[in-house]
Amino acid sequence: MADRREDIADAGIRLIATRGLRALTHRAIDGELALPAGSTSYYVRTRRDLIALIAHRLAHRTRGDLAGAQLPPVLDIPTAAAMMAALLEGMSRRPDDHRARFALLLELREDDELHALLSGSSPIRAELLQGAELILGRLGVPEPSVHAPDLIAVLDGLLLDRIAGSARADAASTLRAFLAGLPGSH
Repeated sequence: MADRREDIADAGIRLIATRGLRALTHRAIDGELALPAGSTSYYVRTRRDLIALIAHRLAHRTRGDLAGAQLPPVLDIPTAAAMMAALLEGMSRRPDDHRARFALLLELREDDELHALLSGSSPIRAELLQGAELILGRLGVPEPSVHAPDLIAVLDGLLLDRIAGSARADAASTLRAFLAGLPGSH
């Protein structure tokens, strides 16, 4: 049963990424997976439950991206920027995930509970902030928790640049410039 729910979430991600959030229906998932009509409804009753399933799947994959990241004990700006640029490169290999996440963030901005799964108070957001604080702390930035949300915003912007198809920004140089501009960084 868990595999079917993952398949449903993955199909939902593809639908949102390729046809938009309005295309996300139980019937469309059934069609995408070549399931008998009503199969998706058996696993997730409501559209809201379907979106929650998708949000959890996206969070699980992002957690996987972060799991392999190792910070050296000594960190400088070029090394930190290169590491974060490599993380972005890896994440951008799943453009459908991030297109779906950005679409859901916009669509669900009035739904505090579902929006929180993808942003602000989500466990994955807490992990991202903790990682950003660790990086900034190792760079000598005073009060890293103050600047960590800004670093996450820069990373999100660079990811959006990549998955939206423009990819004009050089992630490493953008990150170096941002980090160099922070107080106390070295």
